[in-house]
Amino acid sequence: MRIRATVAAVSGALALSALAVPAAQADGPSYREEAAAKLAASHGASARSTFAAGDVIGDLDVSFSDLKIAKAVKVGTTNQVSTTVTYTITHGADVDIHAEDFATGPYIYKGAYEAPDNLLLGDYPATCTATSSTTATCKGDIDVYPEYGELINSDAGTWRAGGLALNFATEEFADQGALGTTLVQRYSKLTVNASPEPVTKGRTVTVTGKLSRANWETNQYHGYTNQPVKLQFRKKGSSTYTTLKTIKTNSTGNLKTTVTASTDGYYRYAFAGTTTTPAVNAAGDFVDVR
Repeated sequence: MRIRATVAAVSGALALSALAVPAAQADGPSYREEAAAKLAASHGASARSTFAAGDVIGDLDVSFSDLKIAKAVKVGTTNQVSTTVTYTITHGADVDIHAEDFATGPYIYKGAYEAPDNLLLGDYPATCTATSSTTATCKGDIDVYPEYGELINSDAGTWRAGGLALNFATEEFADQGALGTTLVQRYSKLTVNASPEPVTKGRTVTVTGKLSRANWETNQYHGYTNQPVKLQFRKKGSSTYTTLKTIKTNSTGNLKTTVTASTDGYYRYAFAGTTTTPAVNAAGDFVDVR
């Protein structure tokens, strides 16, 4: 069972929705809660605007580099989505990255670094492997819970990545943004139905379908309107689809067009995607031409 907690920035400029880790760690604050609180306070502080996004903020001698994250994070309406992030930390000789009081992890943010619209991070700290006395490679997750209202529809699009390090004992921290980018996208679905089946050669085949995408505010899938979608055909025995025409979804995301039946094969719709919504292909629908 998960508990939703809201952490507000001291300036009021940012509100983070942080999900506590499972009840097994309910005796004290989780990494997610501690990190969310530090990020909320750090990113909400008015003094932060005097720094550039790539600067390391804080009093802990840790910096971040070589961050790698997936090109896109596709988020539906209810299921948890996790994406793995790798990065390198460089730290002072006095920083013990294996101490129980030390933790580090990646995060992503939407909007300006000094006053982001939203922040997402992981449930647990990253795991780090020392590569020298002052460097380590780290691997951590970003965990997203759309069911708990962590995202709104306008959050879809480009996010930037940052790194955080904490010393729980001294309350020191290091925070650095502008380490990479990813797309957080509203998961898409696409259907197709070609009829009649079977059909006489030379007769009309009507192909219908619907393009929909996750609505993070209602936790349902709604039609994606006025979007170009390709109707494609794959002849029986072939592995290649050919585009027949491009049409647009209507005001409810529905698709409908006609073609002339010529040979057995599969019809499908294909959507190329946008920055806010990933590409998707419908499964081919076979039509027997007689």
